[in-house]
Amino acid sequence: MNIIETSLPGVKIIEPKVYGDYRGWFMETYSHALFQEAGLEISFVQDNQSFSIAKGTIRGMHYQLKPKAQTKLVRCTNGAIFDVAVDIRKGSPSYGKWVGIELSAKNKRQLLIPKGFAHGFMTLTDNVDVQYKADEFYSPECDCGILWNDPQIRIVWPNNITPPILSVKDKHTSFLSDAKNNFIYGE
Repeated sequence: MNIIETSLPGVKIIEPKVYGDYRGWFMETYSHALFQEAGLEISFVQDNQSFSIAKGTIRGMHYQLKPKAQTKLVRCTNGAIFDVAVDIRKGSPSYGKWVGIELSAKNKRQLLIPKGFAHGFMTLTDNVDVQYKADEFYSPECDCGILWNDPQIRIVWPNNITPPILSVKDKHTSFLSDAKNNFIYGE
């Protein structure tokens, strides 16, 4: 497993080792022992999967408030996505900053998104499967989001896909400045 730091402290790209031969390939997508060796003390409790029919679908930017905040390990198992994490920890030197990478069935990369970050993605192909692990169970009362196109954050989504396909929920989330948020940098 190769761990790559991103421009946002705590957000990491995980590259599993892929073993291939004439039959295909095999990879270990998660190992608690390897994460511990890398200093990542995370115990995942829930696996989630989404399927998006059309290219240009945005899901996000989502997070859960404390005490039900979630660390996520995200991967794309069919198709490709532009995956984004935004630092929403008040007082953080990188507050409101974002990082985005392509995750695909082909590159097999994963994105580790810690608590205190909003998460979302845009599908780059049709028929996309995204799977992610979470270290806390889903909590409807702690579920929050910020607008995908918040002018304070200025995420640069892939420009060849407009307008995006959004859920009713994601069309009506808040700006970062108005969103419910109990994350404080350093806590």
